[in-house]
Amino acid sequence: MLERFYLKDLLSFKEVELEFHSGLNVFTGPSGSGKSVLMQSILSTMGLDEAKASLSELSVSWRIDEEKHGIVNDETNILRQVKKEKVRYFVNSQAVSKRVIGELSKKHLKHLSLKDFSDFENDKLIALVDKFASKTDKTHKKILQEYQEVFKAYHIAKKELQRLEDEERRIVELKEFASYEIAKINEINPSQGEDEELQKIKKSLSKREKIEAGINEAQGVFAYEERVSSALELLEIESAFFDDAMNELRSHFDDGANRISELDEVNIEEVLNRIEAISNLKRRYGSIEETLAYRDQKIKELAAYESIEITKGELVHEVNSLHVRLEEGANKLSKTRTFMLKKLQTKLNEYLKQLYLRDAQLSLEVIKPTALGQDNINIKLNATALSSLSSGEFNRLRLALLGVHAEFLESSDGVLMLDEIDANLSGEESMSVAKVLRALSRVYQIFVISHQPQLTSMGERHFLISKDKHSQVDILNDQERIDEISRMISGESITDEAKLFAKDLLRSAQCVS
Repeated sequence: MLERFYLKDLLSFKEVELEFHSGLNVFTGPSGSGKSVLMQSILSTMGLDEAKASLSELSVSWRIDEEKHGIVNDETNILRQVKKEKVRYFVNSQAVSKRVIGELSKKHLKHLSLKDFSDFENDKLIALVDKFASKTDKTHKKILQEYQEVFKAYHIAKKELQRLEDEERRIVELKEFASYEIAKINEINPSQGEDEELQKIKKSLSKREKIEAGINEAQGVFAYEERVSSALELLEIESAFFDDAMNELRSHFDDGANRISELDEVNIEEVLNRIEAISNLKRRYGSIEETLAYRDQKIKELAAYESIEITKGELVHEVNSLHVRLEEGANKLSKTRTFMLKKLQTKLNEYLKQLYLRDAQLSLEVIKPTALGQDNINIKLNATALSSLSSGEFNRLRLALLGVHAEFLESSDGVLMLDEIDANLSGEESMSVAKVLRALSRVYQIFVISHQPQLTSMGERHFLISKDKHSQVDILNDQERIDEISRMISGESITDEAKLFAKDLLRSAQCVS
């Protein structure tokens, strides 16, 4: 619900502050006073029209999905539009884009102005029929849920089957590629850590001559071993530490000599070739670990290619089985919807009769199955397509459809905004629209601009827009309402007959529940 609206500096409006309530809110006033401008400024604050005011604020009762939009709810959420060098939008002082604020508002607002076919989109009509069916047939909702589960499983299986069939057409190429990749890695057959070991060997080979010469030269130290031991003995120093050191030195020299002798059997060219081959693998696949993992994956893929016929056969059976279940579910839904559509048509035509419109015809046609079933609902008004209806007929048909919707709503924070929906209507037609709007106001907060006394009299709150030097908005009391409705009846020269008629209209409106 819209609770408060503030406007500053918009054409002839300097400053406006309005408090709104639930129910039917009517705006009237002489032509050119600014009624449509005011309505447009409310819409622009919600990101649904071009922003022209320097500042506008709208307090709303609806709650925001904080996780989805990243906006924190306040006790009362405030939408704000500010225009200086550029237009900026805020929700509770948090800057947002026009798109975001528009998305938030569209969830709660319907604006009946130009021909908007969204209410007649098939998914919305199907949802209405299903809601209607669920009230009398407790199994319908369960059948719909089961159908949607089967529909999802069917499309997943069908997509997987399509993937397998695409692979099957490329199977020879895929098998050849996998086999080639496996053979390429197996030809070298690297082992984990081998690259590091080869680098050590390469390093040792490059230092071989230096190591050998160094050991030979250092061997001379052992010629002085006995002399050192004798000197330590004369000094009465225990020589065990020296003996241990010399033994450890011999051990290191022996190990070095052994490694050098082992290198005699190493073919340096083979080592370098092996290093180059492994480096090529690493450049192509990553580390040796990644190379081996890639080979294992290709081995698995090759095995899968070999068994693709078996897998495909199982999947074909699953797709066919799901398709049968899908058709069964769709046919059950169609049968219930066909029956309920007749009842819905009767209910819709009750509203259309009130609105002085011809009967509507609702029919189902079978289409390619969707998540909602195989049904497409067509609506015509006395055999006339929606696109051929006048704006007045179209909007009254939308109003009747909203009336049917409203019967399923116990309460709503939804808002309807209507700009001169009773324009060019007769008095009886205008009163019929007024009565339907009054009924809808039990579940919607409604804002309507009117030039007709019948609809105006049904308003639960009446705002008058007037213009002298500047435009202003006033909420009218009972006597002021009589005066304004009288003006709408007889013009600026108000007659006694007009006043009597205005009082009768207001008395009749009070009797409407």
